Amino acid sequence: MTARDTGLPSLLREIENYVAAGGWDQGARLFALVPTDELLAREPGLASLLGAGADAPDGATAMTPVEQEELPDHATLEELLRGLAWPREVAGAALVVERVVLPPEAEAELPSDEAAALALLSTHPLRQEVRLAVATLRGGGRCAAMRFRLHDDPAEVLLGPDLVPGLTEALASTLED
Repeated sequence: MTARDTGLPSLLREIENYVAAGGWDQGARLFALVPTDELLAREPGLASLLGAGADAPDGATAMTPVEQEELPDHATLEELLRGLAWPREVAGAALVVERVVLPPEAEAELPSDEAAALALLSTHPLRQEVRLAVATLRGGGRCAAMRFRLHDDPAEVLLGPDLVPGLTEALASTLED
């Protein structure tokens, strides 16, 4: 099953646009992805809010993102993800974070000392601020989006399954039984 078959690219674009509406310099945002029909069966009052009857792509299950507003205390993103586990009712998860990145040739120049590397990263002339959004489903669908602060336009958001494989894999591990 590909991400396209699941409607995941459209859903991730929707989540990224939702977060982008809040501007830059935000903390990590985490979403449970729940099949809309199951959510409506449990909470029928949400039908008008969710636009019940909205169609998913052929063969796909419509998903509703449910933001997890109170994240557990964590010092790093890796610590947050290692501490997450989802109930079976959650079909997938999405995560949105902001990062500073360098082109590969500049990354190779970073010192091995973490503090020195962070200092250099914060002032490096080639650094780029990005918003990364990743989503993964228990069934294997995966998708990632990347928005550059320099090109802060929804039409300029990159979308694909392999943009940030490490982050996508780390999020996928939170769905393992």
